[in-house]
Amino acid sequence: MKRNLFKAILSVALSLILLISILPLSAKGESITPPKNEMRAAWIATVQNVDMKSGMNVTQYTAWVRQTLDQLKANKFNAVIYQVKPTNDALYPSKLAPWSSYITGGKQGKSPGYDPLLIMLNEVHLRGMELHAWINPYRVTMPGQSLASLASTNVARTNPSWVVKYGKQYYLNPGLPEVQNYLISTVKELVANYDIDAVHMDDYFYPYKIKNEVFPDQATFKKYGKSFKKVDDWRRNNVNQLVKKLYSSIKTTKPDVQFGISPFGVWRNQSVDPTGSNTRASVSNYDDLYADTRQWMKDGSIDYITPQIYWSKTLSLAKYSTLLDWWSNEVQTYADVHPVNLYIGVADYKVGLDSDKAWQNKMELPNQVIANRANQIAMGQMHFSLKSIQKNSLGYATILKQQLYNYTALTPATSWNNAEQPLAPTSVQSSKDAAGMKLVINDQNSEQPRKYVIYRFEGIDVEEYQNPLNIVDIVYNSKGDTVFLDKTANPNKQYTYGITSVSASGVESMDAYVVSE
Repeated sequence: MKRNLFKAILSVALSLILLISILPLSAKGESITPPKNEMRAAWIATVQNVDMKSGMNVTQYTAWVRQTLDQLKANKFNAVIYQVKPTNDALYPSKLAPWSSYITGGKQGKSPGYDPLLIMLNEVHLRGMELHAWINPYRVTMPGQSLASLASTNVARTNPSWVVKYGKQYYLNPGLPEVQNYLISTVKELVANYDIDAVHMDDYFYPYKIKNEVFPDQATFKKYGKSFKKVDDWRRNNVNQLVKKLYSSIKTTKPDVQFGISPFGVWRNQSVDPTGSNTRASVSNYDDLYADTRQWMKDGSIDYITPQIYWSKTLSLAKYSTLLDWWSNEVQTYADVHPVNLYIGVADYKVGLDSDKAWQNKMELPNQVIANRANQIAMGQMHFSLKSIQKNSLGYATILKQQLYNYTALTPATSWNNAEQPLAPTSVQSSKDAAGMKLVINDQNSEQPRKYVIYRFEGIDVEEYQNPLNIVDIVYNSKGDTVFLDKTANPNKQYTYGITSVSASGVESMDAYVVSE
């Protein structure tokens, strides 16, 4: 991929500093010059109420959302991956899918009386963070759940021929054109109705294989797979076509909305493919889940990829560093149509709890973040999941907060969606408020930016905009007077603020509106 020269030089410099500083980390992280653009996302899993309890009324839910996001914001996270379609249902009013039982705790199809996604979205944006709407396209039920327990309007019941049972679960059959069309329409509805920043899919494509059980799609293959000699190739093509069509549908509906996927951490082992990774994983995307991640890059069907590298740096079967390097090479080698941002899915849930003793070291996950930064290609990480971040086993999340996430970072840009640089805001008024310094941004530019970045410098001199330590906060454009209150401003000091604009594709303006107070 072609990278901005300055960014490349800066990245090398950062890497050298990081390598010097890896162990031990400084007490306050002062010796680490941090990246300005870095994905720091938290997965919020709603399936089986992993990270969100059910049965909350609108007041309770809103309070939970605010408390959760305040904590993530304080820990300098800049995105949430919110699971809004866990099992062919929805955590928002949909004409195509029933209400999820995971919001009410009752029968699927029962309305909670409010819009969980809209509340989450508004509160996320109020804090200057991104919301990626996480969907699970094929999964209909969780293990042991019957079709009769689903809402009568669920397409699994209105169109039973679309459904297959594998193991103890039901799935929509990926090989049916009707299923693909339905899934595309659900995503189009989601993107059209909500101001989300991205659509996010995880690793559940064809289900993980069950020993001595064949996925029951032979009749579908006979009907639709005549141009393929092998069922495996046909299955991979089914997934490829869905990914490609979803990407196209998203971009047709709202061009700046990103599409990202977080697949299983191993594409193929080197033992079966010389271009695969030097791993001995028992599962692979290509051969078991029929998810050809490399093809998505070649097709330009994704904006970002987040391999779930849920292993330690010392696990011989699948070393973290081996896979980090392998995926970095993938996005550099195969992203032909446009660049693909690489983020890494990290296993917060394993800290202090896994049979691999490496996870008993509170530095295992922080050192993975450091490795991502030193790698120069990886552009951040997504943490699984919220409850593990909150639990903070061994104090690892405190280390992240104090030494690595101890400043505000912008999410990485996807400039191939729109490379045009926005103009700086046209007017900013500053005034001292009892609670801090108040900035009112009024933007009369015809092309309105998505966000603003608030930089603060002591005194009257403007310093370095490339240094993220000068960022006070990021705020979404409210499409009127966008108000920011700097509660951290010292009333006895004089400050100069520089406010830049950020487009919907994450491109920052060249100039800033400067105001002193």
